[in-house]
Amino acid sequence: MIDIVLVEPEIPMNTGNIARTCAATGARLHLIKPLGFDISDRAVKRAGLDYWPLVDLHVYENIEEYFAQNGDGNIYLATTKAPRGYAEADLKGDVALLFGKETAGLPLYLREKYYDRCVRIPIRAEARSLNLANSVAILCYEALRQQGFPGLRDYGEMKGAL
Repeated sequence: MIDIVLVEPEIPMNTGNIARTCAATGARLHLIKPLGFDISDRAVKRAGLDYWPLVDLHVYENIEEYFAQNGDGNIYLATTKAPRGYAEADLKGDVALLFGKETAGLPLYLREKYYDRCVRIPIRAEARSLNLANSVAILCYEALRQQGFPGLRDYGEMKGAL
């Protein structure tokens, strides 16, 4: 199982797009408050389209509540300040992928505590970061690739579909 954990997300459209990725892949979505929007926000719902019923959504008051309920076993933190690229991480099995808020990323204390679990997506030196929804999709699909895309339609099933 893949868990997508958004720590204090701020932009409703990003969260809606991430919810759609979770719906399409079977990943669980965990939102850590404070949120920069109301979960019923029109922009969140619009970005997620009609996929919301497929999303296994969990909301927590803070990161401590998340860890108390889920532990910190096989977590990876996505950060531009990571020591290694995501392709070097072993994302097989149950994995939780943590992402920080759009304007500040993950808190320093988490990056320090889990330094060996921090991964980055390679980008040009001149660019600050990728969009949060794109980053989630990249890491989620890398985990799925490493796991053999469990429960997802195989491309072979699609032959002749055009």
